[in-house]
Amino acid sequence: MSTSLFKDICDKARFSKLYEKYAQTLSNILYYKYGDLLNPSDKVQDAFIKLWENCDKIKPETAKSYLYTTANNMMLNEVKHQKVVLKYQKVKPKDYTNESPEFLLRKKEFLKRYEQALSKLKENERAAFLLNKVDGKTHKEVAEILGITKKVAEHRIYAAFNQLKTELKELNQK
Repeated sequence: MSTSLFKDICDKARFSKLYEKYAQTLSNILYYKYGDLLNPSDKVQDAFIKLWENCDKIKPETAKSYLYTTANNMMLNEVKHQKVVLKYQKVKPKDYTNESPEFLLRKKEFLKRYEQALSKLKENERAAFLLNKVDGKTHKEVAEILGITKKVAEHRIYAAFNQLKTELKELNQK
């Protein structure tokens, strides 16, 4: 971490730079781990609010770790809450669409297989793959975000992609 960014995180300008540096990446990581249903962007905002409220207690060197841990814990709490909510409510799917039944069935089957294939990946491979392919991050950026070397990031991305190609034959077609 650069020293110019973290002299005092209670300073509004520096806090703003901290937000610009970590908010999007943290939001994306939470999205990849937990999905969009639990509003990862809201949890990121809440984590930054907690950081601001405790800025005088948090050492500048630990700000990133504090943010990631706080946001992850908030997501875990939300997962627990959603389990309780789902236990007591049944969600009705919408009963109309403009797409053909055949297309919907194929789409549903493919998405199920894709999610299963993604879930079979190791968590570190899945995170590297999604950061690269969905987020458009370079191998170097993925390595920096995950705290690994560029070669390890490349290996994880390619290993994940090869496993997905094996599981989903549609990806082999051009």
